[in-house]
Amino acid sequence: MFQQFTDLVANASGWAYAILFALALLDALIPIVPSETSVITAGVVASQGDLNIMLVILFAAAGAFAGDNISYFLGNRYGRRINDRFFTSDKAQKRIGWAQRQVEERGGELIVIARFIPGGRTVVTLSAGTLGYPWRRFVLFDAIAASIWALYAALLGYVGGHAFEEQPWKGLLLAFAIALAVTGGVELVRWWQRRQKN
Repeated sequence: MFQQFTDLVANASGWAYAILFALALLDALIPIVPSETSVITAGVVASQGDLNIMLVILFAAAGAFAGDNISYFLGNRYGRRINDRFFTSDKAQKRIGWAQRQVEERGGELIVIARFIPGGRTVVTLSAGTLGYPWRRFVLFDAIAASIWALYAALLGYVGGHAFEEQPWKGLLLAFAIALAVTGGVELVRWWQRRQKN
């Protein structure tokens, strides 16, 4: 992917920003889209001078923000109907009630943290819309989450690319290792918190 992306940048760098935006947007709806990988890669390419790091961050954050809001509105528009139709049992209603309380109590925290959990951002943004989390608060926390995520991923690639200027692929590998460590750390903290509650 790195070579394909760098080839694209060399030939038409303007398209690289549009691709970053599109991948970040799609990742909010389809969690298997490699948006974080593309942002890290763009950061490495920016460290070589072929992209502007500020534009990488801006387009990645804007795409993530747009995708999260589409997911929120899909949940808001169709989520209640799905709940009413498919989740009618007492057990399902209890789970929905629990989810509602979690969103009310910790909605902002969930929105920010979920941005760093693969698939978590989709679940949380859809749920926020479905459960009626106020859109104005959602927008605030989502803007923070998208900005931090884009800054983190782009700078990870950028710093790694500078550190290994002669062989930028090594910087990319280092950036991916750090990204995996951060994601693993978040999951470890979540596991520890669940264990403490039991």
